[in-house]
Amino acid sequence: MTAPYRPVQWNKFKWRYDAVIAAAIGIYILTFLKVAPLWGHPAQAVEYPILRMRAFGTCAFILLTIILCIGPLARIDTRFLPMLYNRRHLGVMTALVALTHASDVLAWYYAFSPTDPYVAVLAANTSFGRVLGFPFELFGVFALLVLLVLAATSHDFWLAFLTAPMWKAIHMSIYFAYLAVVVHVGLGYLQTPGSNVFASVVAASVIAVSTLHIVASRREAAVDLSGRSAIQHEDWIDVCRLSELRDGRGRVVPLPNGERVAIFRYDGKLSAVSNVCAHQNGPLGEGRIVDGLVTCPWHGFQYRPEDGCAPAPFTEKIATFQLRLDGDMVRLHSLSNAAGTRVE
Repeated sequence: MTAPYRPVQWNKFKWRYDAVIAAAIGIYILTFLKVAPLWGHPAQAVEYPILRMRAFGTCAFILLTIILCIGPLARIDTRFLPMLYNRRHLGVMTALVALTHASDVLAWYYAFSPTDPYVAVLAANTSFGRVLGFPFELFGVFALLVLLVLAATSHDFWLAFLTAPMWKAIHMSIYFAYLAVVVHVGLGYLQTPGSNVFASVVAASVIAVSTLHIVASRREAAVDLSGRSAIQHEDWIDVCRLSELRDGRGRVVPLPNGERVAIFRYDGKLSAVSNVCAHQNGPLGEGRIVDGLVTCPWHGFQYRPEDGCAPAPFTEKIATFQLRLDGDMVRLHSLSNAAGTRVE
C-alpha cells in the first residue's frame, strides 16, 4: 500500500527519446512551412491553413515510415536497438500529429458545411466508380482510427489485459494503416500540381519499408536454416566453441524444430533459456546480462539465467535448457525444461 503507482515509468532515456522526437517534429513543421511555398510556381501559391495541414500530414507519413523501418533495422544491426526500446512513444506522437492534420482538414474544408463535418468528410465524395476522384478521404480516416487505437492501447496494461498474442495481432494492423495512408496520399495530395517532391518521398518510403523487411526476413531465414543443419549427438546439439561466447552477452541458437534458444556466458558460468521474452516475444539472445539478470533488448524485462524466472515482484517465467561442455565445445540439449526450472 505504500508503493506509489506510476502509470508510466519514466527514466532519463525516455525523456531524451521524447525530447528528440518532439524537437524533430517541431523543426520539420517549421521548415516545411518556410520551404514548401518555394517548390511551386507563384501562381500556384496555397493558403496558410492548407500549407499547415500538408505539413502535419507529410510529417505523420514520414514518422510512420520510420516506425516501420525501426523493426527490421534492429534485426539487421543491433546498433538500432535503442530506437526500438520506446518505439511506442514514437507511435503515440505519430497519432497526435495525424490527428492534428485531420483536425486542420475538418476546420478548413468542412467548417461551413451544412451537415456535421464528421458526416461530411465521409459523405461529400461518393465517386466510387473511378480512380481519379475516388473518395481517398476514407483511407485517411481508416488509417487515423488505427493509429488512435494503437496509441490508446500502447500501455503495458493493455498488453497484460489483452494477452501478448492478441495485443501483438492488434498492433500488426499498423501495416494496414500504412497501406491506407499510401493510397490516401496517392489518390489525394499527389494528384495536385507541384507534388513531385513528396511523390519522391512516398516512393522512397515504400521502397525502404519493403526492402528492409525483405532483407531482415532473409536474414532470419538463414538463421533458421543453420539450426536445421546443426551437428547433433542424439538429443545434444553442437552450438559453438566456448571462446566464441562473449562474456555478459547472449547468443541465439536455432533448434532443428524451429525453436530458438538464448545462451549466455557470465561470471564464469553458462546458462540457456528460451529466446522468447514473455513480455512481447522479444529476442532475449540479442540482449545482455545486467545486474546478473538476462535483460531483453526490446523493453528491459529481466530473468534469472539459472531458472528463467523474473525477479520479484514479477511472476513471468520462461523455459530453460540443459548445457554441457565437451572440451571446448558447448552442447545444448534440444528438449526444453518446464518454465522456471532451475539448471546448474
